[in-house]
Amino acid sequence: MKQYNILFLCTHNSARSIIGEALSSTHPSGRFVGYSAGSSPGTSVNPIAADLAKEMGYDSAKLKSKSWDVYGLPDAPKMDFIITVCDQAAGEQCPYWPGQPVTAHWGFPDPSQVQGTDLEKKAAFVSVMNGLEKRINILAAMPLDKLDSMSLKEIHTKA
Repeated sequence: MKQYNILFLCTHNSARSIIGEALSSTHPSGRFVGYSAGSSPGTSVNPIAADLAKEMGYDSAKLKSKSWDVYGLPDAPKMDFIITVCDQAAGEQCPYWPGQPVTAHWGFPDPSQVQGTDLEKKAAFVSVMNGLEKRINILAAMPLDKLDSMSLKEIHTKA
């Protein structure tokens, strides 16, 4: 079965996009290789996002905040899908993506901005994780070789 590369973008690449990378890479269908990046990457991955990724069985050595410019380089993996997960990154001028990947915006509130107890903060991350998981499950069930941007965007409204 063909595996599809999917890149999740967020401004700082420390929470939502990291969760998307881990979820898609560990999806039971085996259909995806997940990646993540940011327009203005932070210096580290949010610890709650890192913990959730590890709980999914994702290799913690891959958890790094990085610039989206990395995926525009000639030796970068070719992306099949690019999904922005924060409104700020969706509104920014993205780099050129080789191969004309299918794109969409699946916006989620930033869980790292939640104030409160540790339990309340983790609940915000789990909410984003559950939302992304629903969308990735829908995506995995679709005929990926025939998918277009409109269909990918519609997943967000269906989930």
